[in-house]
Amino acid sequence: MSEQPTSSGFDFRKAGKNVLRIEREGLEQLDQYINEDFSRACDILYHCRGKVVVMGMGKSGHIARKMAATFASTGTPAFFVHPAEASHGDLGMVGPEDVVLAISNSGESHEILALVPVIKRLKITLICLSSRPESAMAKAADLHLTVRVPQEACPLGLAPTSSTTATLVMGDALAVALLEARGFTANDFALSHPGGALGRKLLLHVSDVMHAGTEMPCVPRHASLRDALLEITRKKMGMTVIVEEDMTIAGIFTDGDLRRVIDMGINFQSTLIDNVMTPGGIRVPPNMLAVDALNVMQSKNITSLLVADNNRLVGVVHMHDMLRAGVV
Repeated sequence: MSEQPTSSGFDFRKAGKNVLRIEREGLEQLDQYINEDFSRACDILYHCRGKVVVMGMGKSGHIARKMAATFASTGTPAFFVHPAEASHGDLGMVGPEDVVLAISNSGESHEILALVPVIKRLKITLICLSSRPESAMAKAADLHLTVRVPQEACPLGLAPTSSTTATLVMGDALAVALLEARGFTANDFALSHPGGALGRKLLLHVSDVMHAGTEMPCVPRHASLRDALLEITRKKMGMTVIVEEDMTIAGIFTDGDLRRVIDMGINFQSTLIDNVMTPGGIRVPPNMLAVDALNVMQSKNITSLLVADNNRLVGVVHMHDMLRAGVV
């Protein structure tokens, strides 16, 4: 499809691609800054007994917020403190066992420099990240990380663009390096994201979503076909489980089985469910992850699973339960 000209006559696509080119070139320069200072910074953050306090003003502040969030969700406890607010009381959130990670492209942020004497007095380790090793912040820091790009994507060289992208990527490099060093797992990630899709998939077990007790559809082997149909109607799961007196699973009877027996022309009142049920039934343990149970349903092309403990029925889980729990 041919490109439609814009009403302004300006080539927006060319301008956009030029931004991508400049920022890619900026990121290619980052390799040189993954050096001994980077390793020392990771070591300090790894052994931090408190929290990582990330600071930044303006655009650097937005990057700092994201950096703190990434640290916190990947096993490095962290939070963001606004430098201006820190001067008016918020610095009280920072303790001697914390590490301050201050971000400023120029390394001359007045709001952060105003905090340095207090940070030093409290004997808090200060790591600064800027483009200028000779800056005031770099000289005041216990450790300085350089992140410099050849040029900003902004043609005026004024709006932080390539520099903030590079800083963001350096933050990701720190966070992921620490994640790997800690042996942080997907389960650990889920614990800090219980409301997210991954959290639901990794934390929910079948026992958390199944129907148990009086909610699960089941009838004894000596029940009539009519009684079984009434149980299916009451529990609204399209099936019922047939059990022994001790709740051992004998079989199942589903809507599909009902269509089969209707064609057989049998008497619903006198026929025992034991004579028309499907023996067995696909079952899973209650401690199975809900997402694994969902995979069983999908592979077997079924909508319900029996939940069994030593072959005794303890619950029934339906596809609708998975949908309500957000596992699907």
